Amino acid sequence: MATTLSQMIPPASAPAFLAAHGWGGARIVPLAGDASFRRYFRVLDGNRTAVLMDAPPDKEDSTPFLAIGKQLHGLGFSAPQPLAVDLAQGLILLEDFGDDRVGPVLARDATREFDIYATAVDILAALHAQPATGVAPYDRTELLREARLFPDWYLPAVGVSEAPGYDAAWEGLWPAVLAGPPVLTLRDYHADNLMILDRPGLRGLGLLDYQDALAGHPAYDLASLLQDIRRVVSPALEAAMLDRYLAARPATDPVAFRTAYAILAAQRNIKILGVFTRLYVRDGKAGYPTFHPRLWELVTANLQAPALAPVAAWFAAHVPAAARHGVKVAA
Repeated sequence: MATTLSQMIPPASAPAFLAAHGWGGARIVPLAGDASFRRYFRVLDGNRTAVLMDAPPDKEDSTPFLAIGKQLHGLGFSAPQPLAVDLAQGLILLEDFGDDRVGPVLARDATREFDIYATAVDILAALHAQPATGVAPYDRTELLREARLFPDWYLPAVGVSEAPGYDAAWEGLWPAVLAGPPVLTLRDYHADNLMILDRPGLRGLGLLDYQDALAGHPAYDLASLLQDIRRVVSPALEAAMLDRYLAARPATDPVAFRTAYAILAAQRNIKILGVFTRLYVRDGKAGYPTFHPRLWELVTANLQAPALAPVAAWFAAHVPAAARHGVKVAA
C-alpha cells in the first residue's frame, strides 16, 4: 500500500532532534511522502515553520541532496537550505517553502501558466550557463540502465516477453545526447517540484527533489518540464518554451538540441513506465499505474520523431496495442 498522510507518524527521534536545535516543543504534522523512502513533515513553532525530512540512512543517502542544494544556493537559485542536520538518524530540518507548488497553483489559476513556465525555463538557461561540478556523468551506461526499466518491469507486468534488439535500438541514439559539455541535470524538474515563492526574479521559483542530479545534456530537464506526467502542457506552450530556451542560449545548435530533446523525452517517458510499474509491483504503491495512460500518450507522440525511428520500429514489432494501456491494479 502507498503511504498516506494519516499513516505518517514522525520518527521517535524527531522531538529530541528538534529540541537539540532550538525547536523544542514544536508541533510535527504530516506533509508528504514521495516515490522514495523519504517522508516530510511540517514543524510548527509559534510564527516560524520548517520542514523535517526523514530519510532513513539505511535506505537513503542524503549527502547528495545537501551538496546539490548548497551548490544551487551558491549559484543564486532557491533551494531549501538546511537548518539542522543529523545524517546518522536521517533527519534534516529545512527551510520551509510553503504550499504553493506550481501544479496546484496553475490548477486554480491557469492565466499564470506562461509566466511561470517562462521563469522555469529561464532558470534552466541560467543554470546551464554554469559548469557541472561534483556530480557523476549521465552517461551511456546510465541512460541504457534507465531505458531498460521498461522491458525489465513494465513488459512482464502486462504479460509480454522482451524480444531481442531493444538495447541495440537505443545504441545509435546515445551519441546525440552525449555530445557537447554536460550541465547540471536535476532529473525531476517539473511543476510539482517547483514552488512559487515571494522572491524576485529567478529566485521566485523554489527547486525541490534534485538529489539524483547528474552531469548530462541540457535538453533533459527541459523535456521533464514540458512533457509533464501530472499536468498537460499544450504543444503551443511546449514549442514556445523550447524557442525561449534556445533564444537564451544562442550558441546552442537548435537542430542538434531538438534532436536530443526528442530522444531524451522518449527515454525519460519510457523509463518512467518502468519506474512506476516497479513502484507498484515491488513497493506496493498502487497509485502509480494511474499515470500509465498519460505516459503512453507521451510515448506514442515521442516515437513519431524521426530520431526515434529505431526504437519506434522495435515498439511496433514487439509491444502489441493491448499492452499499451498500462498495468491493471489488483482490486
